Amino acid sequence: MSGRVVILGIYVTDLAFRAERMPVIGETIAGSAFAMGPGGKGSNQAVAAARAGAHVVFCTRLGDDAFGAIARETWRAEGIEARAAIVDGMATGAAHIFVDAATGSNAIIVAAGAAGTLGPADVEAIEGDIASARVFVTQLEQPVSAAHRGLELARKHGVTTVLNPAPALPLPDHIFPLCDYVTPNETEAAALTGIEIASPDDARRAADVLLDKGVGTVIVTLGETGALLHSRAQSVLVPAFRCGPVVETAGAGDGFTGGFAAALARGDGPLAAVRFGCALAGISVTRAGTAPSMPTLNEVNALLGAGSAVSA
Repeated sequence: MSGRVVILGIYVTDLAFRAERMPVIGETIAGSAFAMGPGGKGSNQAVAAARAGAHVVFCTRLGDDAFGAIARETWRAEGIEARAAIVDGMATGAAHIFVDAATGSNAIIVAAGAAGTLGPADVEAIEGDIASARVFVTQLEQPVSAAHRGLELARKHGVTTVLNPAPALPLPDHIFPLCDYVTPNETEAAALTGIEIASPDDARRAADVLLDKGVGTVIVTLGETGALLHSRAQSVLVPAFRCGPVVETAGAGDGFTGGFAAALARGDGPLAAVRFGCALAGISVTRAGTAPSMPTLNEVNALLGAGSAVSA
């Protein structure tokens, strides 16, 4: 089905605390703000892709609790088809997010809860959804075995595969040839390749390592520098979009991956899809929250039409 994106991942409820600095062990400090809202990389990517115009199916697990109710209402409001099994006796996941009040930078602790029990059988149960999709997306907050099975099934049915290797984890070599695209940030690319990334040229060297492992195309997201699209055929640095003061960066990577997947699903080429993802992420960092910060298709198209990309 044209425009359909299937995403496997976790939902957590974000508990975001804004303060001037992180406390040290044993210390209590005063925060300047608190917010609670929907999060989790997979769910954030699902919201980003849905707002960007894709028909999204999201597969996860929830607990039978108040946070699970927030998840279901979030997906209903966004028009996302949920394939969310309820796990008795387990809580829905949660994330503690520290936001630096001055810069918007963040530090996050994620407890996956029920979604941490996702396995290959959950993915096999949605094989029909995967087979009818244009793009399949997964990350690494749920067990790698589930992500691997999803990539296998997508490849079996000729569906474009996107792996967002976050958080950074060691991966078995057999997973890389299943990936048409991988979308690590600098930290994740360094963890996967052993190459520290301080420049676009470093990112190219790291991307070459991933290509040698069997990945089709590597997209290294470089924060305010933009995103590097690197394949055997081309290597292009797509500049970031500056849309105003940075409020919070926690959802930027998820916004990029969700927007990139939505653009691929509607038929955009890789370079145009990367530019779309950069524009979506550029808007998201000017807003608080993760899923709530994701812009609409009209907002992203307006920014692309204005040509507001600038190099760092």
